[in-house]
Amino acid sequence: MTPESVLTIASDSLSVTALLAAPILLVTLITGVLIGVLQAATQINEMTLSFIPKLLALVITLLVTGPWMLQVLTSYTRNLFASIPGMLG
Repeated sequence: MTPESVLTIASDSLSVTALLAAPILLVTLITGVLIGVLQAATQINEMTLSFIPKLLALVITLLVTGPWMLQVLTSYTRNLFASIPGMLG
């Protein structure tokens, strides 16, 4: 195994990780900003008011993007396992 192949595998794994985390993080960020604006406008500083909508948005995002995430992760894992013989010899 060459150092270039190790760096390629590491780079691909980080790319897949970022790709899978992006929808969850973006939806949670947008939900948090909207709740923050609402709290600033109404001057309601309740912790559960920001936690519950973010949790609901996270669950909905996982339900919508879950099959796609599973497909991306499965294809990456299959490609990685298929490339093992080429790495060894």
